Amino acid sequence: MSTATPSLSRTPLYALHLELGARMVPFAGYEMPVQYPMGVLQEHLHTRAEAGLFDVSHMGQVRLSGADAAMALETLVPVDVIGLQSGQQRYAVFTNDAGGILDDLMVARLGGDLLIVVNAACKDQDIAHMQRGLAGKCQITPLPDRALLALQGPKASAVLAQFAPDAASMKFMAVATLRLCGVDCVVSRSGYTGEDGYEISVPATHAEELARALLAHSEVQPIGLGARDSLRLEAGLCLYGHDIDATTTPVEGSLVWALSKVRRAGGARAGGYPGDAVVERQIADGVTRKRVGLRCLEKMPAREGAKLFSSADSGAEQIGAITSGAPAPTFGAPIAMGYVETPFAATGTRLFAEVRGKRIAMDVMRTPFVPQRYYRG
Repeated sequence: MSTATPSLSRTPLYALHLELGARMVPFAGYEMPVQYPMGVLQEHLHTRAEAGLFDVSHMGQVRLSGADAAMALETLVPVDVIGLQSGQQRYAVFTNDAGGILDDLMVARLGGDLLIVVNAACKDQDIAHMQRGLAGKCQITPLPDRALLALQGPKASAVLAQFAPDAASMKFMAVATLRLCGVDCVVSRSGYTGEDGYEISVPATHAEELARALLAHSEVQPIGLGARDSLRLEAGLCLYGHDIDATTTPVEGSLVWALSKVRRAGGARAGGYPGDAVVERQIADGVTRKRVGLRCLEKMPAREGAKLFSSADSGAEQIGAITSGAPAPTFGAPIAMGYVETPFAATGTRLFAEVRGKRIAMDVMRTPFVPQRYYRG
């Protein structure tokens, strides 16, 4: 039986990553840069202080077209898509019949179309899920010929405004078509770092030219997956397949804020998505476990998979587990997210993570760990 490793895909910026000295690693079926010569710590701090450029072209992009596209998509997600105005974007989740999260995604309306961005590891299953659930209701067009760049950090706006002045006046979660380096790009003022910034959908054939033009600015440095992970964790943002997955519901995942009121019990378009009865029951009655933020009280970080206990006593029963954990350069102490039994989910609760056979103290705290700096005008 063959044990050959499947070949990895490459983004349109692969050659540029190598030129910039990136260390490449397998990620979601792609060869991706985990860090550049600057190193993960400095890449993290640079993004918080100036502007970082991320290649996120491995993500899936899909266009939904047709007069009934918004109505159709609402049968798969518990959010208000019909009320989404042109030029706006919204966070959403696909759910299964048990209310579990199949993936989280971004939905934007631009003119008469909906533009969807899904996670790289889930994009094939997400496209199949939409093709099954939306067949005959709207046109589904995957966009593999487009790359996706993220420009993140407090100086991102000033940099992008030199290419397209209208970028500066966009507000958080706004979407527009802007001409960058002579080509039309779909730009959203959003991102995965907690900082102000943009995600830029650009034709793949022009991605390297745009990336080079952005990197020509002294404020902009290339940033890899390592810093992307520590930045998003400080911002309290979930990583699909780790902090949320098909076995966790939006209520357990502390994502009730993402469930539009119009789609909840008593709303004008309540329910009508997979697992709606489960999710509504959990909103009304509560859940037995919840996702929480955790601050390590020692210098040793507690990583994904570490068991959580209510006390340091060796006889204490496990009450949860960590799903993401790492040093947090901006926060100044190791942090984590994980699931705990609901009685232990209150802010300030002292818990203990088992790390290398030792119980280390952790306190439950509200997320984000570092204040988000989205531009709201």
